[in-house]
Amino acid sequence: MAEERQSTDEQRDEVAEIDEGGPLAEAPDPPDEDAPPLDPEAEARRAAAMSFIRRLGDPILKSSATPVDRFDDSLRRQVSRMAGIMGDAYGVGLAAPQLGLSQRLLVYRVGPDAPVVALANPELEWSSDDQEILDEGCLSIPGITVDVERPVYVRVRALDEEGETRMVEASGLEARVIQHEMDHLNGVLILDRTTRDERKRALRELREAERAREEAA
Repeated sequence: MAEERQSTDEQRDEVAEIDEGGPLAEAPDPPDEDAPPLDPEAEARRAAAMSFIRRLGDPILKSSATPVDRFDDSLRRQVSRMAGIMGDAYGVGLAAPQLGLSQRLLVYRVGPDAPVVALANPELEWSSDDQEILDEGCLSIPGITVDVERPVYVRVRALDEEGETRMVEASGLEARVIQHEMDHLNGVLILDRTTRDERKRALRELREAERAREEAA
């Protein structure tokens, strides 16, 4: 799939159209009609977690983050906080810039029983020629998904929260989540990774959702 990039001015204009009323406050993914509703306590935790996450239009989401250079108790607390927000928001990954922090730091967990993995200063060492197009959502652009093509297999070298080298060889969902979160560290969003038609469709859905909320208020 030929990747189409959007100019900075064009993206700024589109963001302005949906951001006039402030940050969008939707669930991170489109609702699953077959899934049971969250209980009030879980819904409250989710709303609180989402309130910390920067949304489309925030400049930090389009900026490259700075390397992590201190591996201390403060960083470990930050990893724990990110993991908690990610879990409460029902996300599978979260990057520090999404919380307004210019750090090359991300966390992810690809299953409810899987451990949370922290990657600081991650570097992509290798990616496969095999690629796959799948829907991706983003906590910073809640309520929409777009088609994104990514390599199926990756090898990433990083540091963990203790400053020790961590090598991750990932495939499938794990590889996709890691690449998605690494994009955040470089100021790249899923809207930059999809086609122009998909991007326009997503932005149109966001505008329509915003109008619906305004009419219901």
